Amino acid sequence: MDQRTFLLALHLTKGIGPARAAKVIAQMKAGLTPTDYPWSFATLVAILAESNRKGLLQLAVAYQNSLVGAATYVGHYVTYFDDCYPERLRQTYQAPLVLFYQGDLRALSLPALAIVGTRNPTPYGQAVIRALLPELIDAGLSIVSGLAKGIDIMAHQATFANRGVPIAVIGTGLDRVYPKQHHHLQRQVGEQGLLLSEYPWGTAPLKGHFPARNRLIAGLASATLVVEALGRSGSLITANWALQENRTVLTIPGSILAPTSAGPNDLIKAGAEPVTSGTDILRAVQLLP
Repeated sequence: MDQRTFLLALHLTKGIGPARAAKVIAQMKAGLTPTDYPWSFATLVAILAESNRKGLLQLAVAYQNSLVGAATYVGHYVTYFDDCYPERLRQTYQAPLVLFYQGDLRALSLPALAIVGTRNPTPYGQAVIRALLPELIDAGLSIVSGLAKGIDIMAHQATFANRGVPIAVIGTGLDRVYPKQHHHLQRQVGEQGLLLSEYPWGTAPLKGHFPARNRLIAGLASATLVVEALGRSGSLITANWALQENRTVLTIPGSILAPTSAGPNDLIKAGAEPVTSGTDILRAVQLLP
């Protein structure tokens, strides 16, 4: 078994989440692991510094099953140690061991802006997307978002309309669509842009996958733009991930009377950069002086 297939097996092993994967990555980078694959289960346990005997049997069974599953996996994927793994994501805390993809990986080499926002945008938010995207795309930015209802989907649609490069990160397997009405656009992204997930084929849209997905959206971009968001929303989770990774957070200021401007306005008070033009964004991602 080669290294790529083995890393896929680890990623598929139930019980090896981002924290344990980070331990594996750190040990491999330090040259403290065997270079013949697969490792024995005892070696894996030692690397994980695992002492919880109660869970070891379940982990052992899952590990053996994943070795078989990885050897027969037919989808496209990139591992942390591959040259084409996105460098911006590699620099983040607990970067995924494996990314599954459809589309053109060259999209990951472009400068990137993440755009997130409410699932129920106002005419103001819609107008902001239409006004800003052409200039950003003309400057060579790829647009990263999550294929969610509202601002996300509008960002992807506007990217296509302006012949840009969309990168969509989803919280399911690549063969699943959530919400279902986005089937056509998800397929279009996979054919003409880049569709990414850290979940293998067949994975359902479980609730906990979407906050985790948001960390990848923030990690793939040098800046995150929050267009409209309520005071508590998934968009603010994405913004917080970006802040934790020392990435720039940009916001569209709005009326103090509009609920969908509460999130951006609160971010501004917390230190995010308000933007009023495409030029502001291009300067923030260092495409303009």
